[in-house]
Amino acid sequence: MRAVIQRVSQASVTIEGIRTAVIESGLLVLLGIEDADGPEDIEWLGAKIVNLRIFNDAAGVMNVSVKESGGAILLVSQFTLFASTKKGNRPSYIRASKPDTAIPLYEQMISCLEEGLGKKILTGEFGADMKVELLNDGPVTILIDTKDRQ
Repeated sequence: MRAVIQRVSQASVTIEGIRTAVIESGLLVLLGIEDADGPEDIEWLGAKIVNLRIFNDAAGVMNVSVKESGGAILLVSQFTLFASTKKGNRPSYIRASKPDTAIPLYEQMISCLEEGLGKKILTGEFGADMKVELLNDGPVTILIDTKDRQ
C-alpha cells in the first residue's frame, strides 16, 4: 500500500461538476493498493496516518497529529501510485489492484481511519473521474509505502 499524505488548509473532491467532499484543516491522503496488501498493511498505515505528528504545536514545531489537532481526513483512491515507468514512456499499472480486490481494502482503510481518528472521514469515489483540489499547508507532503517501512 502506498500513500501520499498532504497537510492541507483545505481540500475537496468534485465528481461530474458536483463537489462531493470538502475538508478544512487536516490531511488529504491519496491511497494506492496492490494485490500484496492485506489487513496488516491497513492497520499499520492507518495508525501511522492518524498519529503522524506533522501539525504545528504552540511553538511552531511539527509535533501534533491530525487526531490531536481535531483535523479532518479526506481519503482518495489513486491506482496511479503503483505506476511503473521502468520501460518506455507509457506507465504500466500492472501492480495496482483491480477493483474486486482494491475496493474491500479501501473500505477497510476508511473504517480503520475513522476508528483511529474517532470520527467520520470524507472520501472520494472509488474508480470515479475526480477533480481533487487542495491548498497544501507548509507545504508538507509525506510518502509512505507499507512494504518499505522507513
